[in-house]
Amino acid sequence: MTSAEHHLTAEAVTLGYGDRVIVDGLSLEIAPGVVTTVIGPNGCGKSTLLRSLGRLLRPSAGQVVLDGKAISAMRTRDVARIVGMLPQTPIAPEGLTVADLVARGRHPHQSWIQQWSAGDEDAVAVALAQTGIADLADRPLDELSGGQRQRAWISMALAQGTDILLLDEPTTYLDLAHSLEVLDLVDRLHDDFGRTVVMVLHDLNLAIRYSDRLVVMADGRIVAQGAPAAIVTPELLREVFRLEATVLDDPMSGRPLVVPIGARHVHGKPGADAPAKADAHPG
Repeated sequence: MTSAEHHLTAEAVTLGYGDRVIVDGLSLEIAPGVVTTVIGPNGCGKSTLLRSLGRLLRPSAGQVVLDGKAISAMRTRDVARIVGMLPQTPIAPEGLTVADLVARGRHPHQSWIQQWSAGDEDAVAVALAQTGIADLADRPLDELSGGQRQRAWISMALAQGTDILLLDEPTTYLDLAHSLEVLDLVDRLHDDFGRTVVMVLHDLNLAIRYSDRLVVMADGRIVAQGAPAAIVTPELLREVFRLEATVLDDPMSGRPLVVPIGARHVHGKPGADAPAKADAHPG
């Protein structure tokens, strides 16, 4: 079965922790074979929703459905063969090498009968090659840069062989150059292999540039969804993010570009940069 044939849906899910409800009665169908990014202000329920889609958080009401079955009723191993989840701050044992980490992605394909095989070895090698870190296979994770470390975690998800990838803030703690490196990788994996990708991102402009579809959340509900060019407007930014901004055409991508207005250093506003004065030297 290909990525486009797998269907993941949240049906009227209510999610929270203890007595605290964060998402109440939300429904969402993940478009197969495209990159969907969930955006919204802090605390709106983005990561909570993603955790439920990855079977890490069970809804108190409603259900997440994978290929017509309630994901909570499926075996963990069966879900892990279709859906790969990369949490926001994944943790690995100290001293673990890149190859050891990536090999863990093969666990759903093994059992007490079917142990490590040549096929598993090949899957790890391919995953390392796809992310461009084959030369780092024997390096400990804690010796890598942030961008290299994220590539290693994505390699593990690739070795898992899933058609659906869930990535919670894959650019967390990365500078802009490394953020672009990781998102370029995700985009390439989607283009080359047709994987369905669902991400949570904070950076609006990166979300717009790297997504086929945006899901905008506020206060535990979906307020807009669709192609970035169709839904990103100054009105939406004001309503959801309380952000005064203008929306331009990005000269690099042709997609919307969010330009915050702010209160300072804006033409015509107090505090704007004064025009440079010409040098006035005699003679």
